[in-house]
Amino acid sequence: MESISPECAKCSVKEKICRSPQGQGPSFCPTLHCKEIVEKANMEYAKPSIWQFARKASIQEAECYTNRHIKPYVLHPTKPRVQEVCEFAQKMGYKKLGIAFCAGLHREALSLTQILEAQEFEVISVVCKAGRTPKENIGVGDEDKVRIGEFESMCSPIAQAMILNEEKTDFNILLGLCVGHDSLFMKYSQAFCTVLVAKDRVLGHNPSAALYTTGSYYTRMLRKGF
Repeated sequence: MESISPECAKCSVKEKICRSPQGQGPSFCPTLHCKEIVEKANMEYAKPSIWQFARKASIQEAECYTNRHIKPYVLHPTKPRVQEVCEFAQKMGYKKLGIAFCAGLHREALSLTQILEAQEFEVISVVCKAGRTPKENIGVGDEDKVRIGEFESMCSPIAQAMILNEEKTDFNILLGLCVGHDSLFMKYSQAFCTVLVAKDRVLGHNPSAALYTTGSYYTRMLRKGF
């Protein structure tokens, strides 16, 4: 039997089987066709440390809504993500939090540090340029620098991760790391990570705005090559 790859983003079923026992799924539904993988994943959740992390994350999700006892329930969110991060870290018993931030979000990193310290966390923060490693170290020439013809330190998410690993942080928070740099940080971080800010230089770090406006201002994104 030919394998069918999941395409959940294209699902148009109203009552989805992934959300209701009485639901249905399309031909590409992983709930219907990836049962062995789902079972394998469920075995991972049985590991004590993963079970605890996943359980607390699910509880945190529910606590971000109020009046859940009122039926029929209408979603009523109440907490910004930074509050969620603090509450989740408290649930997990974390004491030392790491911040890996972009140099362009230094002010935001300071605000985040002040918030976390007000909640009695120990905070270790590392900027992306730490180490002052020249971009030439990874084969970047003048023509590919932001400021052509000048010295530029490379962003070093691996150094950020290793420094926070050395500090033995319990949980790391990504604040505006570039596309790809965030990937490297998460690959090398020994602690679990969460993203507080996803960098978007044009949209004020709100990348979803381009998704919301593909029918108007960002229609060009639907054309190959933009």
